[in-house]
Amino acid sequence: MDTQRTSIQRRNLLLGVAGAAALTSPLSVLAQGAEDIVIGGSIPLTGVFAFAGVGINAGIGDYVKMVNDAGGIKGRKLKYVPEDTGYKVDVSVAAYKKITSQNKVNLYYGDSTGFSKTINPELDRAGTTLMAGASFASELNDPVKYPNQFLVGPDYTEMFGILLKHIAKEKPGAKVAFVYSDSEFGRDPIEKSEAAAKALGLSVPVKIMTPAGSVDVSGEVIKLRRAAPDYTIFHGYILAPIPEFITQGKQQGMTSKWMGTFWTMDSSTVMKMGPDGDGFMGVMPYRYYYDTEKAPMLEKIRALRPEYQSTAYIQGFLAAMLFTEAAKRTLDAGKPLDGKNLKAALNSIKDFDTGGLIGVPITISGNSIPVGRVYRADMKAQKMVAASDWIKL
Repeated sequence: MDTQRTSIQRRNLLLGVAGAAALTSPLSVLAQGAEDIVIGGSIPLTGVFAFAGVGINAGIGDYVKMVNDAGGIKGRKLKYVPEDTGYKVDVSVAAYKKITSQNKVNLYYGDSTGFSKTINPELDRAGTTLMAGASFASELNDPVKYPNQFLVGPDYTEMFGILLKHIAKEKPGAKVAFVYSDSEFGRDPIEKSEAAAKALGLSVPVKIMTPAGSVDVSGEVIKLRRAAPDYTIFHGYILAPIPEFITQGKQQGMTSKWMGTFWTMDSSTVMKMGPDGDGFMGVMPYRYYYDTEKAPMLEKIRALRPEYQSTAYIQGFLAAMLFTEAAKRTLDAGKPLDGKNLKAALNSIKDFDTGGLIGVPITISGNSIPVGRVYRADMKAQKMVAASDWIKL
């Protein structure tokens, strides 16, 4: 009898729970709808790339705070969950697994080309997340192979394309030398860019590859001087051995103009070149922190952080802005926040105003934002100044 009574009580309790669940299910759906929108991040806060990682981390964090302070996206808050990777692929993969196991991650920032390529099968398999990152690798600029990823600017081949377009306009028929590191990063744009130069009526009389951390470049400088280029583009380095090439080249009477790509172009990096770096040029997809042209978002950043912020900071900030815009458009369309929908929303961005972080409205039709501007180092002013209009490919 007691057993029977107990089973009846248990059954009534279960029915009561089920009934309560049925009654509250609309509330649970509402609660689910108000979940945080999570941005995960493999961020190199230590290690060789920490100079960029610290800026990237601050940029993402600041934009997330701005959005949340303004009420979030359709009543939902952004949540930024970073992990330090030390710029190591295996640590970055472990960070991704940790963050995605503990959070429902909609958006993710990756720290390197190696990580972006390694994690891609997992991104495709899960189908839950849209990813961007620090890499501008040309290989990632393929919506078929990398459908859930995008680059926060032009890829490395497009960076060369912007520089070559500027050169062709400034000096038609110019001779352009390519100097690059013996690394995946260094080799990335070289072959296609040689063809692009020829298509613009430019010649490439010499291509010089050096070890990534090379110190003695005297032999290479002699080869470069013999080729007598009008312009020399460096790629696949941060700083060394670029100053050594420029100083020795000038000592040997070279009149080449010297150029670099994104990761060399932070103001603090170029200023380390010293007096010989005066006039050094390169491609930059964003405005510099101190640019004086109208840029409401830069003004907000300067109010928030009165001290100079690196181009890596601007890149992280813009990544978070584009993540947010993709999420907003997905929610506006009444669709779930998964990789496919978020990427489709990102690719619906046409003539979008970044608040002046990029000086022209942007359209993201594929995996990159093929726009940039040539800036030149003014060592007297200790600033990078615009040397061209905004160039779209």
